[in-house]
Amino acid sequence: MIEINKVCKIYGKDIVALDKINLCIKEGEFVFIVGASGSGKSTLLKLVLKEEEISSGSIFVSGRNLSGIKKRDLPYYRRTIGVVFQDFRLIEKMTVFENVAFAMRVVGAAERNIKRRVPYVLSLVSLEDKAKRFPCELSGGEKQRVGLARAIVNNPKVIIADEPTGNIDVSMSYEIVDLLSEINRRRTTVIVVTHDLTIVERFPFRVIELSHGKIRGDSKDVTTLASESFVS
Repeated sequence: MIEINKVCKIYGKDIVALDKINLCIKEGEFVFIVGASGSGKSTLLKLVLKEEEISSGSIFVSGRNLSGIKKRDLPYYRRTIGVVFQDFRLIEKMTVFENVAFAMRVVGAAERNIKRRVPYVLSLVSLEDKAKRFPCELSGGEKQRVGLARAIVNNPKVIIADEPTGNIDVSMSYEIVDLLSEINRRRTTVIVVTHDLTIVERFPFRVIELSHGKIRGDSKDVTTLASESFVS
C-alpha cells in the first residue's frame, strides 16, 4: 500500500527533516505515528500527500511512484486519500450536509448519489440529526465527526488523521479513534498522527515513533514506547 524507501527530506542546505526513512504500511493496517514536535511527523504526511517533494529516495502508494505523478494528475491521486485535520477546516457558511456533500461535488459525483450517500455517512458518525446545522452550532467533537464524514464519503483507500484529537476532550478523543477503528475494519488503511500517548495506549494498533527525522521504534507493543521518555 505505502512503501517508503530511504527517504530524505532536507530543507535549505542543512535542515534534515527526515533521514533515510524506510517504512511499509500494508493495505488495511491501522497505524499510529507518534513523536515530539519537530520529529518529522508532519513532513512525512506532506510527502505522502505530495504537498512536498522528497530530497532523495522513493515513495510508492498502491504501487505508484509518487515522483512520477504529474502536477495535473495530483487532484486525482489525492482523491484516493481522505484527510482528517486537527482544526476541522469546515466551511462555516455551509451546513453539515453541505460540507460533506462538497467533497463529493469536487470529484463530480451525481446529485442523486450525493443525496443517497451523505445521509448514510452522517449516520455512520451519528450526526444524521445535525445535517442542517452550521459548524458554529456544533461542539468540537461534532465538528471532528463532520470532518471524518467528509474524509470517508468518497470511499478513499487511505485515511490520514493529523492530530484528530488535538482540539477535543478526552472522551470524545476515544470516540473519534473508535470511529476510525470501525472504518479500518472495513479494510480502509488508517494512519493517525498524534503526540497523545494516552490515545495510543488505549488501542492495540501498530505504533511508529519518529525522533529527529529517524524511526526510533516500530512495534505493536506500546508498552516500550510508553515507558521511555517521550515529551511532546
